[in-house]
Amino acid sequence: MPELPEVETIKNELSPQIIGRRFTGITVCDAKLVRQPSVEEFRQKLTGEKIISLKRRGKYLIFHLSGTTMLIIHLKMAGALLLNPEQANHHTRVIFHLDNGSQLIFTDRRRLGAIWLVENELTITGKLGPEPLTPEFTAESLAKRLQSHKAPIKAVLLDQAFIAGIGNMYADEALFAARIHPLRKANSLSSQEIRSLHKAIVDVLRSAIDSRGASVDTYKLPDGELGTAHSNFSVAHRGGKLCPICGTSIQRLAIRNRGSYFCPNCQKL
Repeated sequence: MPELPEVETIKNELSPQIIGRRFTGITVCDAKLVRQPSVEEFRQKLTGEKIISLKRRGKYLIFHLSGTTMLIIHLKMAGALLLNPEQANHHTRVIFHLDNGSQLIFTDRRRLGAIWLVENELTITGKLGPEPLTPEFTAESLAKRLQSHKAPIKAVLLDQAFIAGIGNMYADEALFAARIHPLRKANSLSSQEIRSLHKAIVDVLRSAIDSRGASVDTYKLPDGELGTAHSNFSVAHRGGKLCPICGTSIQRLAIRNRGSYFCPNCQKL
């Protein structure tokens, strides 16, 4: 599933290729993904719009356009944005035609992705929590937000209203780096543990962006290449393998119906 590092990488890779370009047409192969407005209105309103900028908010890509609307895309579990792929993909859901002849293609094997064309991005992103890579996200602000949460820390980190952009993989990696068991109650963490967790979140996300995201399933860069962040994972998706610190077998447990990987020796409950 594309998380913050993957979506940030897509934004970084696409921006120099598409900013300043205009949409000359939209081919919708699967109407299910267009959440707002109707498909007909979506095509009509988007055609002719110029892409002014591209930003990320949490796991959302936000295209700022020359008119009054914004194009927002969420890749969900298995979505990808490919620029001029060499081969057609039978999972193609929407094709955005650009004025230089390029095609930006939204593929989605599971058909869970979502696209909106709105005048106010907050109607889609307004409930998101703070961005973890901004100066406002400090150990102190994290501690204050954790005080009222009794749920397992892993579940809290996955709550997009608590913090934006962190998903399953990077929550596992951050908790391992901070040596915190995923079932620990969020409000039970000590000041030192919160400082360690804050640093781990920032370091893990920045390292993954430097490696252009993790290709553990369907994630691809716009040019079709794979990210390499997964090659540096310590516990995520490594059930049964050995902990790189102590050699204990990595275990998996389900927390709120999400698989969580951890080292039972390094991350004691």
